[in-house]
Amino acid sequence: QVQLVESGGGAVQPGGSLRLSCAASGSIFSVHVMGWYRLAPGKQRELVAAITSGGSTNYSDSVKGRFTISRDRAKNTVYLQMNSLKPEDTAVYYCNLLGLGFEYWGQGTQVTVSS
Repeated sequence: QVQLVESGGGAVQPGGSLRLSCAASGSIFSVHVMGWYRLAPGKQRELVAAITSGGSTNYSDSVKGRFTISRDRAKNTVYLQMNSLKPEDTAVYYCNLLGLGFEYWGQGTQVTVSS
């Protein structure tokens, strides 16, 4: 069983920065993808960024150039550095771990961008 624990959300003014963390505990198979999704009121869930076990990254067009996903293998932790935040980035952000035959979700962390 794997648990994903997110942290780092909060409230920030437009143009500000936040860093989200997702720590995975338990057995993680070598081949997997870890990603960040977000869900805003009235909108569909959106894949924000993902990183494979091989280190390849992928971003949604809405965050390219502003967000960076990275990982610390030794700590089984994935980070999402969010810069130049906009009000439309306001959402609950969820960490996801996807592998062959398994998928886990974190509990979500709120990010609010407002002046």
